[in-house]
Amino acid sequence: MTGGCARQLQGARAAADIEGSMGAPSGGGDAVLAAVAFATERLLGAEAWPERLDEVLAHLGAAAGADRVSCYQNVRDPSGRLWMDLCAEWDAPGVPQVFEDPGNHLHPFAPNLVRWIEVLSHGGLVNAIVGELPAPERDLLENEHVVSVLAVPVRSGGEWWGFLAFDDCHRPRRWTESEIDALRAVAGSLGAALERGLADETRRFAEEQYRSMVEHGPAVTYIDGPDETASTLFISPQVEELLGYTPDEWTSDPGLWPRLLHPDDQARAIAENERHHETGEPFSLEYRMFHKDGHVVWVHDEATIVRDDRGMPRYSHGVMMDVSERKEAEDRVAFLTYHDSLTGLPSRSMFEELLELSIARARRHDDAVAVVCVDIDDFRLVNDSLGHLQGDDLLKMVADRLREATRETDLVARRGGDQFLMLLSDLERESAGEMDGAILRAEGAAQRVKEALAAPFVVAGTELYVSVSMGISLFPQDADDAGSLQRNAEAAMYESKKAGPAGFVVSSRGAFDSAAKLQFVTRLRKAVESQRWTLHYQPVVELDTGVMRGVEALIRWIEPDGTMVPPNEFIPLAEDLGLIELIGDWVVRELVYQAVAWRELDMQLEIGFNLSPRQFWQPDLAERVLRRIVDGGVDPSTVLVEVTETSAMMDPDRAQRVLWDLHEGGLRIAIDDFGTGYSSLSRLREMPVDVLKIDRSFVRDLDSDPQAASIVSAFLELANGLEMETLAEGIETEAELAFLRERGCRLGQGFLFARPVPPEEIIAYAFGGVPLPPGMRTADPSPVR
Repeated sequence: MTGGCARQLQGARAAADIEGSMGAPSGGGDAVLAAVAFATERLLGAEAWPERLDEVLAHLGAAAGADRVSCYQNVRDPSGRLWMDLCAEWDAPGVPQVFEDPGNHLHPFAPNLVRWIEVLSHGGLVNAIVGELPAPERDLLENEHVVSVLAVPVRSGGEWWGFLAFDDCHRPRRWTESEIDALRAVAGSLGAALERGLADETRRFAEEQYRSMVEHGPAVTYIDGPDETASTLFISPQVEELLGYTPDEWTSDPGLWPRLLHPDDQARAIAENERHHETGEPFSLEYRMFHKDGHVVWVHDEATIVRDDRGMPRYSHGVMMDVSERKEAEDRVAFLTYHDSLTGLPSRSMFEELLELSIARARRHDDAVAVVCVDIDDFRLVNDSLGHLQGDDLLKMVADRLREATRETDLVARRGGDQFLMLLSDLERESAGEMDGAILRAEGAAQRVKEALAAPFVVAGTELYVSVSMGISLFPQDADDAGSLQRNAEAAMYESKKAGPAGFVVSSRGAFDSAAKLQFVTRLRKAVESQRWTLHYQPVVELDTGVMRGVEALIRWIEPDGTMVPPNEFIPLAEDLGLIELIGDWVVRELVYQAVAWRELDMQLEIGFNLSPRQFWQPDLAERVLRRIVDGGVDPSTVLVEVTETSAMMDPDRAQRVLWDLHEGGLRIAIDDFGTGYSSLSRLREMPVDVLKIDRSFVRDLDSDPQAASIVSAFLELANGLEMETLAEGIETEAELAFLRERGCRLGQGFLFARPVPPEEIIAYAFGGVPLPPGMRTADPSPVR
């Protein structure tokens, strides 16, 4: 802060001490002084003060009780007439803006406000009730709904720069001396910021000129003026080596550049240069020019418009480089353009060109075309756990297997990141409108991909299992053009992810709306921001007694209209968008709160919650979860952390370390969805697993499916041998329950007992018992106490 501004602020504080407050309309002397201090800090504390002017005006208006606060800058038109330029404005709720048209922000002082020029330019101010002003001023201000006004001049560099205006639109008032002193301090801070900005601009311009005048290196640096001819103001000496002309020859002849352009490139280069100067957009072009001795030189030319603080063009700053040698290697450049540098697969550009050709050929011969979008499930976990270099190695291995899984006439391309594209061309149809054969061919290709990826990968000495989700879109069944085919295949791929990893979905016309998906993404982001979640709890019962042993916490998304979105519809998308960590943190906080509330009712329940694959690989997972649970006053031994088998086995070594960290902190560990992944029994023995949860896909119909019955029996024997508790998910029939009880399964959950319910219903179950099927009613459903 300059000395003058500091004295003004001290004077404002002293005046405020005497006055006590600034009167009824304002927010009080302390509030205004705080706003003045805030304004001073914002205006003088950073170089980007213009971006903070709106924030400053809002604080001042709210503190002073004004209806409108505006900042005007003086500008002169070509005839010399002085205008006021509205460069910032704050309006209280319900107060109209000065100008109804947002694009209109200029107003002349003459004829209505000529007197203001004399007053404000000499350091005076306007402090008046509008009804008492002369007719021209009164008429103008009443048209802007102003009842009383205070205009404080802003000076910069000894000159009158503009003014701050404080309008009252609902009540007349005369501003007090203490108020005026405080607002003069703000105007002084603004003036000091303007002076500093001007000095910074001068310094930056000098630095830019210096950098533009680089005398070394291969590039020619030039500065073109903002006039219509874009005449060159400066060009570095390297131009003589590049084209044989001296800088003086270049700058003295405005027509030299267009004359040196090769005839085949002349129209294109001139048009691009005109567009650059007319629109202000960057210029980037490669073209040929004639050297002074007659030989052709290829140049790469780039230029950018440099603007002043008000956004007006100052000059065009550009560089030219000799790229003749690179042009001689065009064939290599073309190859790199159409191939992925990491995997060597065709790039998306080549894929799209060949897709267009395949569709055209299919139209002529009444054939079909299929596009398959392939996305590696949970690939981020590989990068997070092993590193990006190892992730790249895995991508190359996956690319090799995709090649092996497809026909020679099929095309496999890398779309980018962890996504690939497959193009299946010339798929014959039995007759017009019949697509069954083409669909079977596409599904067969997807199945071959699944089989090709079934064997584990070894990356940096670590054995990994990789699955992919695939979406299939066919021409002409569900899309008529290349872009729609790709979008539908991607949408189908996301639908596949919702159903679980390692699957594929065939799109159908109109089934997946890209606009609806984008809207869903936006709604999900807003839900994360405003935490529109709730937890429902599904009871876990002892199958022998029917007593509720614990609950599993299951998240629900509450829409503004009160409807609930189930987790399988948004959790996969939250994983892809990187939002799952925020959702997971909320779940732990809410779970701790609920555990404490139930404990006060003397309810001793074990609460289980799921860790998503993305959460499971957070580097500080155990520390974060345990800190929240212990700080919340919850015994960790009453919390069951559930990790899917797929997550645990993707990188078993690291998974083992994470699970031991959680277990040593007192938490119990469950392997969820057991039987759906690739568990190694030796690995499972080494992990601190307390509960083995049998996936509902095996429990369903096990009483009538001999294969499912054999698998579940084997799981139960395995868990018994490893001294783990077993918990069967998705029990829906009494026959399933009877089978599980007979085979020694201790715990279960499912619709046969209770659906996931709000926490208050768990209280009723705790004291009144869970509803039991007839076959269990002889047991004593004692409440959990």
